[in-house]
Amino acid sequence: MLYYLFGWLEKLYHIPGFGAVQYITVRAGAAAVTALFIAFWVGPKLIRQLKERQVGEAAKLEAPKTHLSKAGTPTMGGLIVLAAILVAGLLWADIRNLYVDMILFVTVALGSVGFLDDYLKVIKKKPKGLIGRYKIVGQVFVGFVVGGVIYFFPQWIDAGLVHMKSSTTVPFVKHLGLDFGYLYIPIVIFIITATSNAVNLTDGLDGLAIGTVAIVSMTLAVITYISGNVKWSEYLLIPFLKGTGELAIYCAAISGAALGFLWFNSYPAQVFMGDTGSLALGGIIGAMCVMIKQELLLPTLGGVFLMETVSVIIQRTYFKYTKKKYGEGRRVFRMAPIHHHFELLGWPEPKIVTRFYIVAILLMIVSLVTLKVR
Repeated sequence: MLYYLFGWLEKLYHIPGFGAVQYITVRAGAAAVTALFIAFWVGPKLIRQLKERQVGEAAKLEAPKTHLSKAGTPTMGGLIVLAAILVAGLLWADIRNLYVDMILFVTVALGSVGFLDDYLKVIKKKPKGLIGRYKIVGQVFVGFVVGGVIYFFPQWIDAGLVHMKSSTTVPFVKHLGLDFGYLYIPIVIFIITATSNAVNLTDGLDGLAIGTVAIVSMTLAVITYISGNVKWSEYLLIPFLKGTGELAIYCAAISGAALGFLWFNSYPAQVFMGDTGSLALGGIIGAMCVMIKQELLLPTLGGVFLMETVSVIIQRTYFKYTKKKYGEGRRVFRMAPIHHHFELLGWPEPKIVTRFYIVAILLMIVSLVTLKVR
């Protein structure tokens, strides 16, 4: 909205400096700062309200015993992140852009699914919260909408998207593209559902998920900007998708909101994100990669989330296999997701989080290198 206001004032009164809002880089910076300060402003107020209403995290049986001390810490802090992202995005992004409209839809829809789950767990005291299959239904619906719009109505978004609606790029390869064909919508559903749940699994240590999300969103801000810039995309031999540059503003807002929330979520956490934030943020990351045709880059870009998810799959599969074969379930890791394994090895929680950040930054560098080394 400020984008339109400043543009109108500059056109009408020629106010010096107001014309700079036409540049995506300026608005991205403004969105990041706006989201950061909204998180700083909303955070203490919401944390105080959550404490007064005793909206606290229950003790988790699947976590190490050291986590028992975290029981009662306010949760549903994802509301801080989502409020900062949505306000900053609406203020600085072009909401007439359908890419922006779709990512707003993903944010609100998955944020609502996560909020309902947290509400049932901490307010209604239902231990399982929203039943798993209902979560999946919400995630599948979001994936179906995003995939369906791109596949059936690409001309609504970008005329240049029509010829590659079901295609994607291949990292490190110059001219090779992969066409998913009729499988495109199921693949989009899988990507958005998987990334949504992967970030949710990662959210088990103070600051781990939100800090990693900040790193990934910064990377996506660069990639979306390049995809929407005709000169840069042509130089780097990636598809030019008109309008995706506006997603860079939204990514910047996510980074600012994530850093603002990290202020309160770093060890020892004053508030937890809950499913309200983790399901939405994971879905946003997946949807972003779908929109800019970088689906195959996601395992590298979100390598930390992938590692956490794979550790759970390995642990459960091996446990079931050995229980069936030997009559006793055995484990590969001391506990899954893998961050709990390192805790049980004796690593302090802040050390685990910091080292995971380092891995995320290395993967960020590799992801950006794929754009050039093709």
